[in-house]
Amino acid sequence: MTSDQRSRAGGSQPGLFSRVTARLARTELEFEAQELQEDTGRIGATPIAELADRSDAVVCGSVRSVTLRPRVNVPALVVELYDGSQTLNLVWLGRRRIGGIVPGTYLTAHGRVTFKHGVPTIFNPAYEIKPARGH
Repeated sequence: MTSDQRSRAGGSQPGLFSRVTARLARTELEFEAQELQEDTGRIGATPIAELADRSDAVVCGSVRSVTLRPRVNVPALVVELYDGSQTLNLVWLGRRRIGGIVPGTYLTAHGRVTFKHGVPTIFNPAYEIKPARGH
């Protein structure tokens, strides 16, 4: 059925069928990525994919993983944050855990960006845990 045929068949908005079809074809991960990107814009944070080395940045997103990297002298807590565009590592030196930061937690973080092995990373960031996405 062409768009003209759909319009004549009672479709009130041209392109509605294609938008609905595109929406149904998306995966759950694509929906999450789009919502996270919209939240980034609404909060005024910088998308992780657009971060520059040695820049001061505010990022927001959902925690994907929390890892403890034990070192001989100083442990390091590594949190992978995803904002819908790319992931970023938040690293707290000397910490074994931070209450409330678990996979699925939505948070904002502020600090200086460095690229460690090609991955954007912020060491010892200031952070704020958000009770729900987009708030």
